[in-house]
Amino acid sequence: MRLAHGENSRDEIKLRWLIVGELFTWIGASFIWPLTSVYLNKQLHISLSMIGVVLFFNCAGNILGSIIAGRLYDKMNPYPLILWGVGLDALVLFLLAAFHGWPEYWIWLTLTGFLGGWNGTLINSIATSLKKYPGRYVFNILYFSQNLGVVTGTLIVGYLYDYSVTLLFVIAALLFVVVFVNAVFNYRPIITFHQERLAKAKSGDKVKAEPMPKRNFILTMTFFTTLAVTWLMYMNWESNLSVYMVSLGIPFHLYSLLWTLNATIIVIMQGILAKFPRIFKNLFHQIIFGICMFSLSFITLVFAKDFFHFALSMTILTLGESTAFPAIPAYVNDLSPLTSKGKYQGSIMVASGIGRAFGPLFGGLVIDQAGYIPFFWVAAIVIALMIIVMVPTYVHLRKNITIYK
Repeated sequence: MRLAHGENSRDEIKLRWLIVGELFTWIGASFIWPLTSVYLNKQLHISLSMIGVVLFFNCAGNILGSIIAGRLYDKMNPYPLILWGVGLDALVLFLLAAFHGWPEYWIWLTLTGFLGGWNGTLINSIATSLKKYPGRYVFNILYFSQNLGVVTGTLIVGYLYDYSVTLLFVIAALLFVVVFVNAVFNYRPIITFHQERLAKAKSGDKVKAEPMPKRNFILTMTFFTTLAVTWLMYMNWESNLSVYMVSLGIPFHLYSLLWTLNATIIVIMQGILAKFPRIFKNLFHQIIFGICMFSLSFITLVFAKDFFHFALSMTILTLGESTAFPAIPAYVNDLSPLTSKGKYQGSIMVASGIGRAFGPLFGGLVIDQAGYIPFFWVAAIVIALMIIVMVPTYVHLRKNITIYK
């Protein structure tokens, strides 16, 4: 049975403090990932193939951190886990500021990937403990905060990179210090939540993890597969599309402008969804709309030959990203039992990480063998196939799924 939101019998973390943590985390992270390829290639003279290996290790670290953090959230007190995560992230970034040559940069980037997965999973898992607001609202707001951080971080990094890369790393580390201080003082209510969770779930000295019902599990796995496939294709916007646009005579700075457009639209869309949460009848409709937009965006790329048409494709893509990506963790939260919410929020990060890790490689192989236009059709068709799988699965299962709050 669904519980009425707003009933809050215990003290819980204020949503605004989760927003602050998410915002500063993503501003700091956005100081690192946009400059990695340029810095390694232009200043450290690392080959593009080796840079691909470095980025793969970053994604692999992210997946591992997500898995471990999700499992630990369900079994241990989340408060020290999040403090260790953001504290170590700040330390690694200070080390990166002091030692950013080769191969130590590779080591630090792998560690930041691990800690990024760790912290991201814990924040999403902690967000499931908030009962004052609907899950859809909470995850939309957090996604808004992430992308506001990306907008802010990417704008700043463009100006500071030419001045001093060391300064960028120091500022990123200081931002994580702010996140750490915020967590120390404002995340303590999660201790009470953990104690209440243990009191409900204990049997003797062992904590019994309630298994996810079979129908919930099937629907959840469908979402995870869709998320992995979507990221597999989406990552080519961050890698192979830049080469394609430049080959058409479009300046690289206009490609960069597409990402400012992307983040800006996400911020606007999340504001709209937060203000008008009933635009979509339910979370599943929101997910389907978003995945449809992803597929459509690749179809429009087939006909894109100038910047205006690429901007149109990016706009359609971003409508998909801003609706589907925050809705999936919100729905998975509703499908997950209390004792395994961390596990499945971590699995969301894993599914995304798999797609991000293999996306550029998959796209590169298809493009090398057949070209860009066939790849765009492959991406559009494969994403559309996921819609064809999701809709009948949901229709068949929806009356018998169990909703947890």
